[in-house]
Amino acid sequence: MSEALIETPSDALVAEIAAASADLETQAASKAIEWSLGRFGKEVVLAASFQDVVLIDLAVAIEPQIEVVFLDTGAHFDETLSFVDEVSQRYDLNLTVTHPGPEADASPCGSPRCCEFRKVAPLRGALAGKKAWLTGVKRVDAPTRVAAPIVAWDEGFGLVKVNPMSLWTDDDIDSYVADHGLPVHPLVRQGYLSIGCAPTTRPVVEGEDPRAGRWSGTGKVECGLHA
Repeated sequence: MSEALIETPSDALVAEIAAASADLETQAASKAIEWSLGRFGKEVVLAASFQDVVLIDLAVAIEPQIEVVFLDTGAHFDETLSFVDEVSQRYDLNLTVTHPGPEADASPCGSPRCCEFRKVAPLRGALAGKKAWLTGVKRVDAPTRVAAPIVAWDEGFGLVKVNPMSLWTDDDIDSYVADHGLPVHPLVRQGYLSIGCAPTTRPVVEGEDPRAGRWSGTGKVECGLHA
């Protein structure tokens, strides 16, 4: 794990994080977003994969100018890039798009260090100087996320990590999208239920875990952003 961006949190901040996380367990996702913005203001970043736009919809309703970060790995589906443009225009997003540095050239998508150079390092740059980030992590996403708290100290990036939708299920996501008339990533209709980079993502068949289509056959579960 790379060095954290800032120093180890104080005991007071650790206690505050734990208390906030426990309190927010029984509240709506919007309350976690409100807590984040109230506590850290403009030093909060929302990182979005744009697989769905539920977190974006929730966040911009509270703070229309919240900074939204999209990690353009250079290997996304064309449909994903078009969807990012569509959503950005719909919400008039304060959007930051990152790109890999030249060190990524020797690590194409699917190689051992591709995510390090194409996701982790660019996000580290986007989070520099910030105090918290919002993610769409859900406990149902993967075995590595079953204990994901609402609020935690992110040792890898050295700031507070907030997962407002940690308790949501995939059905919760689908219901919110339908009830609020949100745009849907075009690949979802083609069976892509967990959408990453084109070379390492496939559609899933009925009965498969939604993330079975990510890094299929490799045993890989996480890219390094969340574990």
